[in-house]
Amino acid sequence: MHKSHNYSLTVKWTGNRGTGTSDYRSYDRNHIIQSELKADIDGSSDPAFRGDKTRYNPEDLIVASLSACHMLAYLHLCAVGGVVVTDYVDHASGTMVETPDGGGHFTEVTLKPIVTVKDSSMIDKANELHHNAGELCFIARSVNFPVNHEPTAVAEGGN
Repeated sequence: MHKSHNYSLTVKWTGNRGTGTSDYRSYDRNHIIQSELKADIDGSSDPAFRGDKTRYNPEDLIVASLSACHMLAYLHLCAVGGVVVTDYVDHASGTMVETPDGGGHFTEVTLKPIVTVKDSSMIDKANELHHNAGELCFIARSVNFPVNHEPTAVAEGGN
């Protein structure tokens, strides 16, 4: 029996300057992402599409979702596999290309996590577990482009 999980939220457009979408330049792309009991996320479109560069855009959020999902699957595998992680930072990036019809799609996302482990004897296993985490990540399994991993593991205090 498969467990099913449902997610719901509200996206509210806040960019009406008074004339709605009367033309392409007449409105802001700003919006708020809301979900009960959670902090609001201020969103917009990518600045290349007239968005606010100080707000997250959907492209940022897909890269963030892949990074966070990978991290959570990875930390789980480390916890059950005897690898003690004391710090984790990912410098993730993604590439999206525009298509002639006005659309676009991601061609890849690359995760570059730097993982600090308790002891140098854990480094090899720490690096290996990224492959397994990539296979378990719900979001990575849901996209149709490669999610690459370029991990670095270091020992706490250099030991």
